Amino acid sequence: MTSYVIEADGGSRGNPGPAGYGAVVKDAADGQVLVETAESIGTQTNNVAEYRGLIAGLTSLLALAGDGAKVEVRMDSKLVVEQMAGRWKIKNEGLRPLALEAAALARRLKVTWRWIPREKNKDADRLANEAMDAAAKGRPWTLSASSASSATAAPGGRATESGASRSRTSGNGASGSGTSGDGASGTRSGALGSDSPAEDLLLFDTGDLGGGVPETDDLGSGDSGAAGSAAHERAGRTATPTAPSSGWRPATSVATSLYLLRHGETPLSVERRFSGLGDPELTPNGIAQAEAAAAKLAGKPYGIQVIVSSPLKRARATAEIIAARAGLEVVVEEGLRETDFGDWEGHTFTEIQRRWPDELAAWLADPSAAPPGGESFGKAARRVQATGDLLIERYEGKTVLAVSHVTPIKMLLRFALLAPLDALYRMHLDLSALSLIEYYADGPAVVKAFNDTSHLR
Repeated sequence: MTSYVIEADGGSRGNPGPAGYGAVVKDAADGQVLVETAESIGTQTNNVAEYRGLIAGLTSLLALAGDGAKVEVRMDSKLVVEQMAGRWKIKNEGLRPLALEAAALARRLKVTWRWIPREKNKDADRLANEAMDAAAKGRPWTLSASSASSATAAPGGRATESGASRSRTSGNGASGSGTSGDGASGTRSGALGSDSPAEDLLLFDTGDLGGGVPETDDLGSGDSGAAGSAAHERAGRTATPTAPSSGWRPATSVATSLYLLRHGETPLSVERRFSGLGDPELTPNGIAQAEAAAAKLAGKPYGIQVIVSSPLKRARATAEIIAARAGLEVVVEEGLRETDFGDWEGHTFTEIQRRWPDELAAWLADPSAAPPGGESFGKAARRVQATGDLLIERYEGKTVLAVSHVTPIKMLLRFALLAPLDALYRMHLDLSALSLIEYYADGPAVVKAFNDTSHLR
């Protein structure tokens, strides 16, 4: 399996001031540059530019090699490396959205993190400085003559420029997987649904940030003058780089355990009808299922400390039955709601095939397509992903029960597994089924249980 290296950098002249980033993707075996990208981003801080450089590098590698590629990310920003590795917390709220975006991209890859001194990050530093030069002049970054000549000199490759990036494709024919529409990568076929006739075939995406070491100063990087250099030196003195995580070593911190429970039965689930934002109550059998789940979770080894729920009645009622037995409150999380099926709400799959054949065909073929008046799976993926990230950060080290629906639960499981999109078509999720994901700050997410219905027997 081909391995890669990402080198990323960013900086600001003034902090904040004219800012830019640069990122390089290399073949780990021979160091050949495969992709270079840079951008001038106007007036920003050093740390914003550093994170933007990281995001650009991860995005470029995913386009080149697709999900699951093995990569070592090298940066001279101690702050970004330690936060992404989970050893420092994120206190700067302005950086949190960028950190969450970078973490979501990283979870699609097999990443190790490595801090390097600035002098060993010359390629990304050069690109970042070119972008900062452009920002200072109020214009976008463009490919320089020196960069173009170095691109054409790459052994066995060819260089092309497209916008603010250049990629080199070597003779091995490596190809990437792109994103379409609302951000769902790859293609899919077959019936999709949720609390619906096709509910066994859903998609999409999530992960964790956090860590046990308090965050130090917001340390800058890039060409920001004496202040930037001092920040780099201060970073090097205050924290010694640790060995990157391979994902195979034992975890060295307490896991954040996320139990995922699908709600109990409703009239629509009995009749196999699409049930998105419609708000049916639990049936008597659904209440009995919730009570059985409550009895199971009240015993060992669960030790639930936090209960969160979708705002929809069927999930909240299930969660409240469990919370009453556990002596806990239910925290409602909007992002855990089911997909909005729009005009298809309450219809069977057969009815939809007859009334909306073209719209159904488009929906089955493209995750950016939405039911009439509804929500695409790509849009739902981003919502669930952001909610999952926030839960894992907010409740770090705790045992959390999330009561939700087919779509959000399968999204969370797929991302934890780094599974290809087609894996979603091979997941079946029963009513009141329990699954478990454990997240480690210094390692991967681990799926420990899936579709457990032993409490219903």
